[in-house]
Formats: sequence, C-alpha cells, structure tokens
Amino acid sequence: MSESLVVCDVAEDLVEKLRKFRFRKETNNAAIIMKIDKDKQLVVLDEEHEGISPDELKDELPERQPRFIVYSYKYQHEDGRVSYPLCFIFSSPVGCKPEQQMMYAGSKNKLVQTAELTKRSGRTMLQKVTEIPFNTLQ
Repeated sequence: MSESLVVCDVAEDLVEKLRKFRFRKETNNAAIIMKIDKDKQLVVLDEEHEGISPDELKDELPERQPRFIVYSYKYQHEDGRVSYPLCFIFSSPVGCKPEQQMMYAGSKNKLVQTAELTKRSGRTMLQKVTEIPFNTLQ
C-alpha cells in the first residue's frame, strides 16, 4: 500500500534540472540534494554540488532532517571501462520527526519515477552515506 502513496509532487523546475543532470557530459562527481517544502507539498532543490566526494556529500547533509540525493560518480570497471552511473539516495537520519519521515517516504517513489532512476539506496544513518556499495548501483 505505501508503494503507491504520494504525499508530495515534484517541482517542475526540479524535474527539468534532474532531466539535464541525467544526461550531463561532465566526468566529475556531482550531486543534487532535494528537500520537501512542507507548505507547498513539493519536492524542491536544496543544493547542487560539483566535484563532491561521498565524504563531502555526507558532510553536506543535515543531521536530523531527511533528504533525497541524486549522485553521479565515476566508476572504474574491472575490465578498465569507465562509467558515470547515477544513484538515488534517500537519507533519513535517526532522530527525524515522524511527520517528516512519512512525507519523505510517501514521496520517494514519485520522485524516483519522475527522475527515471532505477537504482536506489536507502540510508537511515548519516554516517552510512560513505558506505554505499556504489559498484552495485550501476
């Protein structure tokens, strides 16, 4: 039942930004961090980062508020090929208000569909962002 629950829509300008991000040509790590505007009931852009490592990304996330992240990173395959996969990260740190957790959890699937992302990683603790098994999210 919760799989179809949609609490918030995605802001139109964010939809366009995510589309452009998906097809970016740059070869550095980058992230789009999104939050929910509670008053407008919309997922909106919070921050954009270029050249950001997983450790730096972790430091950018709030300690007690959920966030959605789309992260593009360089991945070196065992055969020498290089790819730049996107992954969707849902960060919901311990200590978030239950109301916030419900809004984010209910909006996650709509955002994933809108951004056309197929690989996802959910994290409940901020520290675990650097432990994402990126090679499994290609």
